[in-house]
Parts: sequence; C-alpha cells; structure tokens
Amino acid sequence: GVPPEVVQHTLVLEYNNIAQLEAAFAEHGADLACLIIEPIAGNMNFVRASVDFTRRCRELCTQHGALLIYDEVMTGFRVALGGAQSVYAAAIPGFEPDLTVMGKVIGGGMPLAAFGGKRAVMEQLAPLGPVYQAGTLSGNPVATACGLATLREIRKPGFFEALTARTQRLVDGLVAAARAAGVPFSADSEGGMFGFFLLPELPRNYGEVMKSDGARFNRLFHGLLERGVYIAPALYEAGFVSSAHSDADIDATIDAARAVLAQLGQH
Repeated sequence: GVPPEVVQHTLVLEYNNIAQLEAAFAEHGADLACLIIEPIAGNMNFVRASVDFTRRCRELCTQHGALLIYDEVMTGFRVALGGAQSVYAAAIPGFEPDLTVMGKVIGGGMPLAAFGGKRAVMEQLAPLGPVYQAGTLSGNPVATACGLATLREIRKPGFFEALTARTQRLVDGLVAAARAAGVPFSADSEGGMFGFFLLPELPRNYGEVMKSDGARFNRLFHGLLERGVYIAPALYEAGFVSSAHSDADIDATIDAARAVLAQLGQH
C-alpha cells in the first residue's frame, strides 16, 4: 500500500480539469515538487488528456518550478515511437516533459523499467549528484537485450503506420457493430493502444468513465470470451493491438463483437 506519510504530501486532481489544476497551483505552487500524469490514462480504460489541459500542465510547471513527469508505462512505444509525448509535441510546439517513466515495454515485455529526463535533473542522481538510485533489475543483460531487439523491430519503416491502421480498423469495426445494434458506444485509439466505453460520448475523466454500463459490459465480455475473444475483464482497462495480430484476427474479433452486441441491443 501507499504509506499515509506519502498520501499527506500528494494532491489528487481530476483529469482534464483545467480550473482545478490552476487552483492547485495558485494555492500550493511554491511547494509543489512535481506534477505526475499519464498522457493517455490507461487505468480508466483509454482517456486522453486534452491538448489544452496538457499545454496548461506544462505552462504551470514551468511557471512554478515544478517538474512535469510523464508516466508512459502504458503508452511508451505503444502509441508512437516517441511515446505519447511525441503526439502532444506535434500539437504543442516545443512541448516536452521534464522526466519520463517507462515500464517493461522497453524490455520487450521482460522485467525492466527506466526513467530519464533533462540533464539538469538526471545530474542530481548518483554518482554525479546526491540522490541514490538502484534496482535489482537495473541493466539486467537479458532484459536489455530483449529491449534492444524490440527497438530494432519497431523502428523499421512503416511499423507504426501499419500498427495504427490495424488498431483503427478494429475500433471502427467495433463502433459500426455497436451502432448497427443500437448500443451506446464510443471508442478511441492511438497507435496500438485503444479503449471503448458503453457510453454515447468519450469520457474525459474518471467520474464520467464510471457512468459506463458495468452490467452490460460484463455480458459483452463473457459473450466475446465464449466466441474465443479475450478482452480485458474490467471496463477500466485499455486494450492493445500488436504487430502479431493479423487481419484475420481483427476480422474475427469484429465478427464476434457484432454477434454479441446484436444480442445486447435486444435487451
């Protein structure tokens, strides 16, 4: 668990709420060490930070001397070769976080994690600086070899274009199937990461995500499972398409979803 001593020094804000963000910095700006955010929140399914919200996060951190930390454990190398931050940099000139955190995606699925950022921050770590950092799996040779092999594959020309197109075809197929069945449904994707909601419009924060029809999702999950398609068993989890998924896999998934959604539309 998280110790109370840590919780008491942490402020939790609503995702995509610019007014709440500005209020927090107005009240605590001088004491805030950092702002940690998932650029696309994958633990409430798939909710992307708006461009305006992202821009304001950067502006306020810069203004108050707080670090902007991007949690790209789920988005790193999945949504783009440059991670989600590259997606926002395309919309916000000069945008970049101060620190980036990545998980086992950099090890090709092997146990490996890393963080990195601007030189001024990283020089605070030992042996150059006073902050000690170490880990049991730091620099594990097997995991790093797998990570380097993965990076060679995903850097090949056309890799992310093909992955994005395959994911988009899945999402479009699910949306069309739900629409034909008369089931409220919305979906979004970036690169190989996607999410869907049994809601007429995409949610912007956790409160809106929780309005999704949990009971109907459970029926959708089990209906797909009976047809050989295993999606995440909770409506709060994002989905991922990989280069190993074939067009036939996508077609089979859409066909199974079409059958289940047709049944849901009748009840």
